[in-house]
This record gives sequence, C-alpha cells and structure tokens, in this order.
Amino acid sequence: MNTPAVALFQFDAWQWTLLAIGAVLMGVSKTGVSGLSVLFAGLFASLMPAKVASGFALPLLMLGDFIAVASYRQHTRWQHLWRMFPATALGVIVGYFAMSRITDRQATTLVGSIICSLVALHAWRRWRLSRGELGEHGWWFAATIGVLAGFATLIANAAGPLMAIYFLALRLPKMEFMGTGATFYLLMNFFKLPFMIHLGLITPASLSAAMWLTPAVVAGTLLGRVILQRINQKWFESTILALAVLAGLNVLRQAWH
Repeated sequence: MNTPAVALFQFDAWQWTLLAIGAVLMGVSKTGVSGLSVLFAGLFASLMPAKVASGFALPLLMLGDFIAVASYRQHTRWQHLWRMFPATALGVIVGYFAMSRITDRQATTLVGSIICSLVALHAWRRWRLSRGELGEHGWWFAATIGVLAGFATLIANAAGPLMAIYFLALRLPKMEFMGTGATFYLLMNFFKLPFMIHLGLITPASLSAAMWLTPAVVAGTLLGRVILQRINQKWFESTILALAVLAGLNVLRQAWH
C-alpha cells in the first residue's frame, strides 16, 4: 500500500473545524458514551479515504484510551477480556492480510454489514431471553465478537459498536462497561499499531497532522466524564444500542455514497 502523500493532510480551516469536532466526539466516546465513535469516524472518513482515516485516527484513539484507563481502570472486569484477547488478535491478523486485497468500498460494506447483523442478533436474543427461551451466551459468542472486532478495528477503526453489543449482552453496569472497554481498546490498539505502520497508514505526515487535534481529544474526555456521571443505566444502554445501529447504517451509507 502506498504511503499517503503529505498533501493529503493539508486541510482547510473548515476541514480542521470538522476534524476538531470529531476529535472532541472521540474523547467523549472514550470516557462517556462509547457509541459516539460512529460520529467521529464519519467526519474523518468524509475528509480522507477510509483506510487513511483509520491510520490517522489511531494515535488520537490511543490518547483517549490512556485517559479512559486512568479514569476507570478500577472498574475493569478482566474475566471478560481474557476470553476476547486471542480471538481479537486473530481478527487483527486477518484484517492485516485483507487490507491490501480489498477496496475501501468493500471494506466499509463488510464492516457495516457485520455491525448491522450483530445488532439484529442482539435484539433477537434479548427478545428470546425475555420470553425465557434462551440461556446465556456460550463461549462461542466472545470468540466470534473478538475475531470480528479485531478485523473491524484494523479495517476501519470500527470495533466500538461490536464491543458495545458484547458488553450490553453481558449486562455490565455503565462504570464496568466503560472500564472494561477502556482497557480492551488500549491493549487492542497497541497490538494493531505495528500492523498499521507496516501498511503505511501511520506516517510522519499523518502523525504530525493528528497531533494538532490532541487538545480536542482531551477536552472530549473531560466532557465524557461529566456525561457518564449524569446518565442513568437505562438511558446509557438505550443510547449505546441506538448508536450501534446508527454506526452500522452509517458505515454502509459511506460505502455506497
């Protein structure tokens, strides 16, 4: 894959404004409402190719991860993460080999279809559980989500909606949801970093441009902490699920726009 040209990251003032808004939303998603990733991902993808946007956003995501882990690490439920790590690593490796073989449209179509399918599966299972027709998720569920999340995060930084479905299925309280998610995303992003560099998606030019947005990410994490303190569990879960649906539809829209 060719390294993105420096000119690709020379934005106009209005484009920097959109990127700054996206960076604030990114920060909020890390410490407040994780499903907001659909909004900042959409803003970034509207200003650069999807694969390039994935590499551009990763350093900023990792900054948000550090702050989120520092804020919520005491709420991490490690037993849920150990089930995910091997499968997620496998998904990242699959995404690495797929990245150079599929187009941006194919990548976003695939990721959007995965998200929408899992949202539908989650809704169906919740309905069956409410009728007492199903038991809890088996081991296969964590493994499947892990592979798909690893693949989606390398292709389009789109693991958030998939992990949201996983954590909602586990019925985690909002603080454990955020703490467990923060630890998972930080470790996952560290793992995929060398792959993104090798693919030419993180370069000195992209890193230099992204660093201008770090204050906006930090501001977003502070705002996210305030939001999380004020939202109750029911609204939190409903918002996360609604944003997961929106994420899937938005990724599909980008693919065929």
